Amino acid sequence: MGRVDGKVAIVTGGAVGMGESHCLLLAREGAKVVVTDIDGAGGAATAHQIRDDGGDAIFVQHDVASEDQWQNVIDEAVATYGKVDILVNNAGIVVFKPNDETSVEEWDRIMDVNSTGVFLGCKLIVPAMQKAGGGSIVNISSIYGIIGAPNAAAYQASKGAVRMLTKSCAVDYAEYNIRVNSIHPGVVMTPLLASVTNDPETLKQLLGTTIANRTADPIELAYPMLLLASDESSYMTGAELVVDGGYTAV
Repeated sequence: MGRVDGKVAIVTGGAVGMGESHCLLLAREGAKVVVTDIDGAGGAATAHQIRDDGGDAIFVQHDVASEDQWQNVIDEAVATYGKVDILVNNAGIVVFKPNDETSVEEWDRIMDVNSTGVFLGCKLIVPAMQKAGGGSIVNISSIYGIIGAPNAAAYQASKGAVRMLTKSCAVDYAEYNIRVNSIHPGVVMTPLLASVTNDPETLKQLLGTTIANRTADPIELAYPMLLLASDESSYMTGAELVVDGGYTAV
């Protein structure tokens, strides 16, 4: 307990799945949490659960593709808690289609949420973290940002962009004492995955070469996030932390 005592964290996509787990764990470990999501009811429920458990949290509705809404989230965090120490860029969407079947509209929407959303967060959080004396940005990418796979062209491009943006920001922000790292999950059982995995054969194909031979629970990604968010990882920046049950080891 207390691994992020006294810190203030913003977590995007905090309504369900990995984002919800990130929010709950950060709160249990002592952080004040600003939960954001485009899903108003789900995001508010996460913040409510944190408060019911004795933690401190607010919810701000947020489309990560909107620069104005990003600035509002940061302003609300600073107005409520006085600073921001941690940003977890978790919000994301997926379309499983090969490149030649992906529409321009689908491509643009995936890039807006998965890539531009992370770009805006990394860009706009800097002044607040500078005032706090530094901070930690954790960007949720994917193993699909590292390796190739069928039927995921736009998603892979968006997550590859997150991977390289992370490294660029780590270099740019080092002088401000802001660390920037990425996490690359394998197959995690979230509502997002469940919505596209409606039969055992599809799930088996998605698991691919996963040595663990199972999906991950969202909490198994939350603990690596906590490591990167906390001062325990003070010598880590520009790193990519692969948490995939051995998928990419084969």
